Amino acid sequence: MSSSSSFSGGLTRRRFVQGLAAGGALAAFGWPRAGAAAPRVPILTGTDFDLVIDELPVNFTGRIRPGVAVNGSVPAPTLRWREGTTVELRVRNALRPGSIHGRQTSIHWHGILLPANMDGVPGMSFDGIGPGETYRYRFELRQSGTYWYHSHSGFQEQAGLYGALIVDPAGPEPFDCQRDHVVLLSDWTDLAPAVLYARLKKMPGHDNYAKRTVGDFLRDAKRDGLAATLEDRRLWGEMRMTPTDLSDVNAHTYTYLINGTTSLGNWTGLFAHGEKVRLRFINGSAMTHFDVRIPGLKLRIVAADGQPVHPVSVDEFRIAPAETFDAIVEPTGQDAFTLFAQDIGRTGYVSGTLAVREGLRAPVPEVDARTILTMDDMGHGSMGHGSMEHADMKSGGTTHGGEHAGHAMPAMKGMEGGCGANMHGSMHGSMQHSMQDSMQVHPASEAGNPLVDMQTMAPATKLDDPGIGLRGNGRTTLTYSMLRSLFDDPDGRDPGRTVELHLTGHMERFAWSFDGEPFASAEPLRLNYGERMRIVLVNDTMMTHPIHLHGMWSDLEDEHGEFLVRKHTVDMPPGTKRGYRVRADALGHWAYHCHLLYHMEAGMMREVRVEA
Repeated sequence: MSSSSSFSGGLTRRRFVQGLAAGGALAAFGWPRAGAAAPRVPILTGTDFDLVIDELPVNFTGRIRPGVAVNGSVPAPTLRWREGTTVELRVRNALRPGSIHGRQTSIHWHGILLPANMDGVPGMSFDGIGPGETYRYRFELRQSGTYWYHSHSGFQEQAGLYGALIVDPAGPEPFDCQRDHVVLLSDWTDLAPAVLYARLKKMPGHDNYAKRTVGDFLRDAKRDGLAATLEDRRLWGEMRMTPTDLSDVNAHTYTYLINGTTSLGNWTGLFAHGEKVRLRFINGSAMTHFDVRIPGLKLRIVAADGQPVHPVSVDEFRIAPAETFDAIVEPTGQDAFTLFAQDIGRTGYVSGTLAVREGLRAPVPEVDARTILTMDDMGHGSMGHGSMEHADMKSGGTTHGGEHAGHAMPAMKGMEGGCGANMHGSMHGSMQHSMQDSMQVHPASEAGNPLVDMQTMAPATKLDDPGIGLRGNGRTTLTYSMLRSLFDDPDGRDPGRTVELHLTGHMERFAWSFDGEPFASAEPLRLNYGERMRIVLVNDTMMTHPIHLHGMWSDLEDEHGEFLVRKHTVDMPPGTKRGYRVRADALGHWAYHCHLLYHMEAGMMREVRVEA
């Protein structure tokens, strides 16, 4: 039985509170009350929907600010569909003249396979939804799992236009559970998103409060020796970067949310003792990597980006913007457990609770100590974390960006670089090979490019690396190498060709791109309909980038070039080189970009054209 959503004009107290998180300002409204449940995100089910996008006053911090709502809700309602059905969604743009969030709008169904004109990227797959217009989305569901949806217009995603999307399977699940909760993580700023972007362009280090001091230098010199410390500072100085710059925006600007609720609001997922509880984690944030754990409980990961994987039990996992992970937990022995998500820069967190009833809490952990990046993290260090792994990228020639051949150039400003081996050879051999032979080749478009401030010398897959800030913390942390899809490579063919793309940027200019070519000036990446090809990404920056290809799956490979796990978003830490296979089975124009919203806006985006 299908159901439609509805929207009514006028701001009522009910609509105001529904769009909010539980912040201190709500005490003035008599909420939150002891034992009271936090406001719940609406859930819409069926096959037929009316969604209205409008501006809505919200309050997460004690200040009323304009958000972008769907049917009067921030976050947007959770949509629950079923595999094998055809859904129709009429999306109406009710944004008013003068809105700070622009007048055009859109919705992208992240990770859902559909025709290009249903994908929701203005200027690429359709024209966008103009003021007062209604766009009719209609497509068949050919998959199941945990996904999400969000605006692809301006910065509306940051302002609240994002929501969970659950597709129930047509058949039985490969695991059982008695309860099911969505855990939608996000970040909120009281700044107008366009103002935040302008600040990033002018002061990209604004939120980095942890820059190293003279005291840090003296401590490091005592521990590592004066010569090593001076060399470390010299290298970072030549790159004009700081090793404490893990994220562009953090808790000094952001308030972190679970299902549209702050830690004060204590979002609570209920359970009964003895139940298996499925938690559908979605990172709907604009710029934040979260490290998630539930002290006292093991997390059995059973799906990644909506696709089932062989179960793996961990204490903690890192989730990049746009990624989803499903975990099964079995709460026992106590009535409440804290769900804890801290940011990658260790500047803040958001917490909620799993409990047998509303109003309970468990102890909240302290945020971990902040992490210092090393040259090894940047792909310039001791060749650690598997940098000498074999990378048997089987068959097919390699091009950089599909358009031009590559050559080596200096790895950092002021450093001497040398010619390296090609993509297929740079990671082969033993430690007896010289550094010269193992250095990464870089595309010609990066040479002398004012938008490129560093390059990695010896990238590695690092699939078994827990990540910056998660190593050696005494907890078992999920890595990509632990993930194995429940199915074999769905295509079965070896890739016919390989395209290598470099993630590039300039920190001081807040400029981001592929191969040093920002979106505005880059040629489309052209794929032949039906071909099986490989994309290899090399992260030449000091930031971690989650890369999302619209319309097609990204089948991540292991270090030997074998199929590992199917994803729609592949996270790329600094100094990494990762390959994945793509079956070009979707005709049309598709977006391909970093899912850090402001990086995409600053140029780290390409158009992909699948042509017959």
